[in-house]
Parts: sequence; C-alpha cells; structure tokens
Amino acid sequence: MGYPITFRQLEIFNSVAKHLSYTRASEELHLSQPAVSMQVKQMENLLDAALTEKIGKKLFLTPVGQVIWDYAIHVLSSKSAMEETIASMRGSEKGHLRLAVPETANQFVTLSLAQFRKLHPGISFELLIHNRQGLLECMKNNEADLVIMGQTPEELDLETRSFMNNPLVIIAPVNHPLTKRKSIKLSDLAELEFVVREVGSGTRLAMQKFFSQHKATLKTSMEMPTNEAIKQAVSAGLGLGIVSLHTLQQELALNLVELLNVKEMPIMRIWYMVHQKQKIVTPAMQVFMDFVSEKTENIWVEKYPSLDTYL
Repeated sequence: MGYPITFRQLEIFNSVAKHLSYTRASEELHLSQPAVSMQVKQMENLLDAALTEKIGKKLFLTPVGQVIWDYAIHVLSSKSAMEETIASMRGSEKGHLRLAVPETANQFVTLSLAQFRKLHPGISFELLIHNRQGLLECMKNNEADLVIMGQTPEELDLETRSFMNNPLVIIAPVNHPLTKRKSIKLSDLAELEFVVREVGSGTRLAMQKFFSQHKATLKTSMEMPTNEAIKQAVSAGLGLGIVSLHTLQQELALNLVELLNVKEMPIMRIWYMVHQKQKIVTPAMQVFMDFVSEKTENIWVEKYPSLDTYL
C-alpha cells in the first residue's frame, strides 16, 4: 500500500528532524508552529507510527522517524537533481548549492563565488562556515552538497577533487627579532611559543605532523578556536602562529603581522572539493566544480599577485 506523503511534508519533516525542534523548523520554513506540527501529525497518521517523541524538554526521533528522515534526505536530493537536470535540458541554468567551507577558505571561496555568479546567475548558494568537525558532520548528515577542506577523512566514502595548493606559513608580530633574518631554521624556533588552533583542527593536525617529521619542538602557549583569533593574538605579541596563506591578505597589507622566512616552510597542503560518493551530482554541482578546478587559483593570484611565490 502506498502512502500519499507529499514532497512538502518531507521538506517540513526534514527541517524538524535536522533541528529537533518544531519551533526552529517553523522559523526556517516561515510557517507557524501549528502548521508544522499538523503536517508531521498527518504523516504519522498515514504511516500509523510516531515519528518524534518528547522526553523532558528535548525532542527525539523515533526509530521510524529516523528511517523516514534518511529516506527524506535522499528523496529531496533526488528531486532537486531532477529539477536542475530538466532545467538544463531546456537550455536554462538553475540550481541551489549548499557549500560548506572552513573559515580558512572563506576569503578565496567568496572571491570565486563572485566571479562564478557573474557567469551563472541562475545558480544560488548557501554558504556554511564550520571547523573541521562541523564539515564532517555536514557530510555525514547530508547538510551540504559540496565541502571544501584541506585534509580529507579516511573513514568516509568520498569523492575528492584537488584544485589548489594551501601553504601554511609562520607569522610573527611586526618588528619581532626574527623578521630581520633572511633565513631561519625550524630548530631556531624550539624555545619560542606558538598560538595554535584547537585539537582536531586540520591546521593543528598538519602542524603536529610537520614538526614531528622534522624532529622539531612545538611549544604551545595558547589555543584559539579560529584563525582570526590566532592572527589577532600574534599581532598583539602573544606568540608566533601558523596559518594558511589564504587568510593573511588583509593582515599583511595593513602590516599587522609579518611572515618568517623559515627554511623548511611552508607546510604545503592541498585544497579539495569533497562529496559523498552516493551523492547525486547535479548539473549545478558539476559546473561549479569545474569552475573551481579551472579558475580559483588564477582568481586568487590575480587579486593578490605578491603572494604568488608561496603557492
């Protein structure tokens, strides 16, 4: 027996399941809370099973609710892909992409989006900014169509596509004694303190691996949750820092920090576009991935030519 559940009901339930809140779902969908509750109740009547349950003040999905949510994600993704494919076949370009990126990539991603939108105005975006753990959750929960990250996880079944180098460099406060030296050994930094990202971040993992490979000491004085916080701390004189070159355009232009000429640096990482292997690649996704692969590095270098030598 088929159940006449509508796409709209699946969209509403998807929002409730994602937020585990009828109130937040109603705000996201611009509906009243009773309207959201009524649609979920209709689904429960059709399925003859509860989809959510409230324990104390918290809302949870029931086992049936979890199954319905899993299918809702795939059905809604397929619906979006179908609409984009049909629009492409008709000669019109249409689509909406949920793009998740780390704070480190935000500057070059927004530059690329500005150029892309000029060429493809029919494709809209939702830009999500997360730390590494947030990016992994986005992929696991299908909350993003495409993720940009610097270190891909081995535990997930992913399609990856590299598109640009991501050099990590050492920064120091302006007028730090080491800024006068043309060549610095990594061992010269053994007694100096570093301001670092939180445990588990991609930059922190790359730093630890690099220092370990070179049998060098990494002395940390303070942990920070964002690259912006690290740059501000370094500028204030709280220590040295290691950040992506792609985050430093403004600070270098305003002479807030300086790059150190460390012989073994930069730590050269790679930027990747990532999505789940089972993800349906829509025409909008494909044209955006091709654009990023072909154009992003050139867009960044044209904007900041003085930093080209580090790539």
